[in-house]
Amino acid sequence: MAIRFYNTMSRSLEEFKPIREGKVGLYTCGPTVHDFAHIGNFRTYVFEDILRRYLEYKGFKVKHVMNITDVEDKTIRKAREGHKALHEITDPFIEAFFADLDKLNIERASVYPRATQHIEDMVKMIRKLLELGIAYKSEDGSIYYNIAKFPGYGRLAHIKVADMRSGARVAQDEYEKDTASDFALWKAWDENDGDVYWDQYEDLGKGRPGWHIECSAMSTKYLGNHFDLHTGGVDNIFPHHQNEIAQTEACTGETFVNYWMHSEHLQVEGEKMSKSKGNFYTLRSLLDKNQNSSGKAWSAMAVRYLLVSTHYRTRMDFSFKGLEVATDTLRGIVEFLRECANSKSDKLNLQMATKLTVSLERAKSDFERAMDDDLNTPVALAALFTLRREVKKLIAEYGDLGPVGGKLVVDFFAGCDKVLGLRLLESMKAKEEAEAEDALTPEEQALLDARQQARKEKDFAKADQMRAELLARGIAIMDSPKGVTWKRV
Repeated sequence: MAIRFYNTMSRSLEEFKPIREGKVGLYTCGPTVHDFAHIGNFRTYVFEDILRRYLEYKGFKVKHVMNITDVEDKTIRKAREGHKALHEITDPFIEAFFADLDKLNIERASVYPRATQHIEDMVKMIRKLLELGIAYKSEDGSIYYNIAKFPGYGRLAHIKVADMRSGARVAQDEYEKDTASDFALWKAWDENDGDVYWDQYEDLGKGRPGWHIECSAMSTKYLGNHFDLHTGGVDNIFPHHQNEIAQTEACTGETFVNYWMHSEHLQVEGEKMSKSKGNFYTLRSLLDKNQNSSGKAWSAMAVRYLLVSTHYRTRMDFSFKGLEVATDTLRGIVEFLRECANSKSDKLNLQMATKLTVSLERAKSDFERAMDDDLNTPVALAALFTLRREVKKLIAEYGDLGPVGGKLVVDFFAGCDKVLGLRLLESMKAKEEAEAEDALTPEEQALLDARQQARKEKDFAKADQMRAELLARGIAIMDSPKGVTWKRV
């Protein structure tokens, strides 16, 4: 089955056909580094990570570019307020961003271009737009894009601008659809910019680039004038992505991007996330029990699971209850995989093996069919849970999968986890290592052996005494048809 993606441009599902066979050019809008990225941002970054992982799972070679916006209105304002140089504001947040990516197991992009390192590329595009008569200088020396000169303006955002007032302008980097106007490509310096400016370009004048031209310059530099996929959150559709299209296509005369994909908003407990409401969470605040209202230190993989469990085009409601469910779900999957990995029987039951093979093949088909259908991760996860239920029935019926059967199940989950990125096998290994470090002392083992001997001799009073003594030492004994297990309590 071919992969189908929902293309924001056409508002429909389309079969994915890359420009170059076997290769994909992917541009994802990265962070604006004036603060720590919040969980709404990471919802988008996780979606983009799943997209890239699945394309690679399907055999594509992906060149992934994610920009870092280190100069725009917010970063400059924060530098001015803190009486600091721009890089003193942005560098710590860039470092924090990469640390958060690693915690969430988000694979690194092929390249992370910074806006401040690509001013020359932006200037070249602005000059080209001036030459074409699509850009113009305003009275204060700023340079604006004349959206009336681009016939397709508004197509991505599905808005009509034919009736807008001629010459209306907007200088802010971010604004709403109802203020669609000529937008700034180059902002003439004023006192609010402080020492953030470039003055070596005499034809442009002392100033700095607008936000939108940054992504046009960086995406085409690394991926070419025409590439496959461009993604971001729905808040990027307008004005940012719409303006990227207008700038780039006017400069190159080519189609900019074939497929536009956008993730929906994240809200918290049914409300919009905001600092004023006290429901604004960064990843690091969720991992630190002292920084979030639940009073718990959540695992990064529980956060990732929660973000993955909702389809990227569905508005997501984040909650601590959801994190609890995610934590329990991951724990259950890891325990199931440990049970499979520890299958001991050396006998191969052909009937069981046949049933297991059928279940595995069906699960693989269901998983891939769901992911092919616009990255439907909830349905893909359901395929894994169905397989777990079927395997548990086989274990109950036949007693054991055997090492071969157990390995097949673990390997299947590991293959799917290359897409989901939940670190299932790492968690399983960590659990085993922790238990190995928590092994019984020789004295405790002797008590357990003595209990087992007493049970064998049907001296149940003595066996109960040994159980009680072990429990007093913090060791709970569990008897089952498969044998005796223990855990510290």
